[in-house]
Amino acid sequence: MLAVNKNITNRKGIFLMLAAMAGFTLEDAFIKQLSSTISIGQILMVVGFFGAVFFAFLALTRGRKIAVPSVWTWATIARMVAETIAAVAFVTSLSLVPLSTVAAVFQVTPLTITMGAALFLGERVGWRRWTAVGVGFSGVLLIIRPGFTGFDPSVLWVLVAVLGVAVRDLVTRAIPKTVESSIISFQAFSSLAVTGALMLLVSPQGIAPMASNELVYFGCAIVFSVAGYYAIVAAMRVGDASVVSSFRYTRLLFSLLVGVFVFNESVDVPTLIGSAIIIATGLYTFVREHRVVMDRREYGSAL
Repeated sequence: MLAVNKNITNRKGIFLMLAAMAGFTLEDAFIKQLSSTISIGQILMVVGFFGAVFFAFLALTRGRKIAVPSVWTWATIARMVAETIAAVAFVTSLSLVPLSTVAAVFQVTPLTITMGAALFLGERVGWRRWTAVGVGFSGVLLIIRPGFTGFDPSVLWVLVAVLGVAVRDLVTRAIPKTVESSIISFQAFSSLAVTGALMLLVSPQGIAPMASNELVYFGCAIVFSVAGYYAIVAAMRVGDASVVSSFRYTRLLFSLLVGVFVFNESVDVPTLIGSAIIIATGLYTFVREHRVVMDRREYGSAL
């Protein structure tokens, strides 16, 4: 009976993770569409403002305080800085690089986090996972192809975003458990709003008037962003992490479909091979890490 219930909850978790990845992909698509006519600063300011308002309302309705010193620690501030760097780089890459390429390179993020945890947090990473990290980054090189005629320097913005997200997720581990996720999300969106406003101040473009279709794009980007966040949190709470997390890579599939059928992008064979390498090594790293954790628990219980 317990096994049946676990299968049901895992299926719900998988469905929610698929919904989250689809939501994030649609958010990326609307932001990419907006970036053709609206400045990056304005995109960040609008999305950040409405996202901050939503999560501030959510935190306050739960009885949380968003202005007390206990939730504004060095860790939360460092996370905000990393979030801002990642967002600016990611939106910039969406405005310059095909969506399918952005999504493919961005899948190297889990491998980067594994490497960062070993180098800066002292986490034990065996030779198998180090090999997977190295092979995964070779997949990135296969996609961006530096030194070849088809190399586009703009794709380096994706790597900056990957580094920002990796730092953000590593710093998150130092945030006290008492700081609720809605407050952390409020801080993240607030930092985007402030950064976007500062970018507009130093930019000659200024705030551009928005047409009705652009307002719709903004609304959809915000809705899918918030919905994706909710879905991914719910997925991790409902299902087993070892089962649910592997479905994060479906974001690449969704992005490829949107890139090809919506933005008329062409995906070449090296990009597909590089994507397959990144996904395979990422899944192997996750499975290996889960196995190591389980072995440690069994060993500890035996003692």
